[in-house]
Amino acid sequence: MTYFGFLLRFLVIPIFVFLAITWWDNKNKRPALGFNNGRAVWVAILVHILLAVSYTTPWDNYLVATGVWFYNPDLVTGIVFGYVPIEEYTFFVLETILSGLWWWFLARRVSEPTGFQSSTPIRIISALILFIVWVTFTALFFSANEPITYLSITLFWALPAILPQLLYGADILWHHRKLVLLSILVPGTYLSLMDVIALKETTWSISKAQTTGILFFGILPLEEVVFFFITNILITFGMTLLLSNIGRQRFSDWKFNNYKGLP
Repeated sequence: MTYFGFLLRFLVIPIFVFLAITWWDNKNKRPALGFNNGRAVWVAILVHILLAVSYTTPWDNYLVATGVWFYNPDLVTGIVFGYVPIEEYTFFVLETILSGLWWWFLARRVSEPTGFQSSTPIRIISALILFIVWVTFTALFFSANEPITYLSITLFWALPAILPQLLYGADILWHHRKLVLLSILVPGTYLSLMDVIALKETTWSISKAQTTGILFFGILPLEEVVFFFITNILITFGMTLLLSNIGRQRFSDWKFNNYKGLP
């Protein structure tokens, strides 16, 4: 299966399905309660596409350049930017669109929780725990422990982007925990299962020497599962914080207090 064939089957087709559902929801004026709606959601998805491409490109080029991840030259177009085929950049974009549309689909259907309580300790403690995890895997990445390379570089790369999200709104994410959990769990699981197909078809391959050897279904490395879940965490956290009424109010209050010189 070619890489573009994989993208067409498992990302483009589901995207069109969710675009149709989105059109139907818009036509019937079905709002996402507790969130900004309409054009703001499209802007949020576009912002996440730009962030995904710019932030993931150096990481992915490193993986390919060092042989952690490699692709079958017979199943790609051969158009390469840096070390990475154009299909991979397309994947960044399509995953973000699919996950963003899935989030929007859920946001219109998950009931809006009540009784939000702002909590600075939740934000600080969750960020501190994440920072400790990041320091741990950063040390592992710069060690000579080759089997931990893929996992450690993934967490070294991704966790710093999650840290400000938790500092800003871990309590908001917890308030919307049902939406957040489903937004992460479903696409993370779906893409991991689709990865099994790609690996069996040799569309791409993962270095055995630079992975832990923990496999699901005898072929899917733990590191691939971590990647799909952590990218959906980034998208879900970002969409939720950017579009939630609580998050936007917090930002407005922050701007007002800074303008007035208040603590």
